Amino acid sequence: MWAKWTALVRLNCIAGTFDSFGSPVAIAPSLSSPFLTMQVFCFEDSLVDRLRPAVLARPAYAVTCGSYRLIDWLKQIGTEVFAEVRPYLRELQKLDFAIASPTAISSGQSVLLVNARLAPTIANLRLMESAIASAKDVIHRDEVDDVVLLAKLTIPSGPVTTLATLLEEAQASKDCVANTNADVFRWPHDLVEVHMQSMPSSIEYRVQKGNYKQLQDGVFVADGVQIGQYAAFDTSEGPVVLDNNVKVGPFCYFSGPVYAGPSTKILEHASLKDAVALGHTVKIGGEVEASVIEPYSNKQHHGFLGHSYLGSWINLGAGTCNSDLKNTYGKINVEYGSTKMATGMQFFGCIMGDYSKTAINTSVFTGKIIGVCSMMYGFVTSNVPSYVNYAKLFGQTSLLPVDVMISTQARMFARRKVQQRPSDEQLIRDMYALSADERAADAELL
Repeated sequence: MWAKWTALVRLNCIAGTFDSFGSPVAIAPSLSSPFLTMQVFCFEDSLVDRLRPAVLARPAYAVTCGSYRLIDWLKQIGTEVFAEVRPYLRELQKLDFAIASPTAISSGQSVLLVNARLAPTIANLRLMESAIASAKDVIHRDEVDDVVLLAKLTIPSGPVTTLATLLEEAQASKDCVANTNADVFRWPHDLVEVHMQSMPSSIEYRVQKGNYKQLQDGVFVADGVQIGQYAAFDTSEGPVVLDNNVKVGPFCYFSGPVYAGPSTKILEHASLKDAVALGHTVKIGGEVEASVIEPYSNKQHHGFLGHSYLGSWINLGAGTCNSDLKNTYGKINVEYGSTKMATGMQFFGCIMGDYSKTAINTSVFTGKIIGVCSMMYGFVTSNVPSYVNYAKLFGQTSLLPVDVMISTQARMFARRKVQQRPSDEQLIRDMYALSADERAADAELL
């Protein structure tokens, strides 16, 4: 059924090109001239902190969903992109994304304001295209939280203005407003739900715009891909896309839609199925289902990971498994701090923040939220705060010092030939301070 894509994969592909963050540059949308005449201002709003731990180490616009990041598209739809992020991320934003914080905005021009929590789905790409092409100003507000998600505004002649002023005016405006049910990340479990919903259309879009070779029906590969013997592909529900220099071991199974980013290694006997998106330089073994894994994370050994989101620089020890289904087959509730929330999802595994690790044979229970820079042993039966040695099975839970994590970061970076910068060390310190509230409720950590 995927032979129809053969004639559509002849366009220029920039997959395999890495930005300064070390992530692959997304395949550029096909943009017409109106998109090249407008400045784009991305902003993190007051609700971004809800998405911890997924956004503790990165701006919200850098979260992967359906194999894309919002920032990849924003860089294609304007002459310049500016972004207002949390203060501790500004230096990393400049170094990793080459994006400046917004300054004064000149009058007499049209600008596009984009909430960093807007998910990078094809539907949202079309929403942005429509806003830019509109002859009138457009303001889209979230129908749930009533905050600005997207606005195309023409700034009248007069004094220069600021992004904060524009957002205040857009939030208060009664004109040109359309409350929208756009795909947006409101809570961490949305990262998994929206990914699952958007992956089929996103991967098809990637195939259309990429310069991939069709290896067999529904299997598309970029330059340098190596596939071992006896690999099996089921593309009845979507294609499998292997980007530059992906290496697949023997006896692997793929059930699309699946995307593997550049330089990823998929080890022998691995099984990837039903909406898996892997970042670049990831190592994968065992069974992975309906999950996102950001760059530089490892799950090399046997074990199950399902319906989950993993940040960067994570390592899952051999035999690590997570549960993504309750024994009652009921809908899953999640605890965010003191708030218990119904996800409405029957399948939901875990959210794991950057730099966290599991020991061998660790078992993560359904719907758990795991912070950044934590180490887990045995059974994870509750949410795990950031910077914690979590071994409740053995009656041991302790604080994980910042200096230990900085040293660990240096060793991890060296293994991947990544230079540890002062800003990377400072991120570890900043995240520790910002996550103090997670540990405050646990008397063992005080």
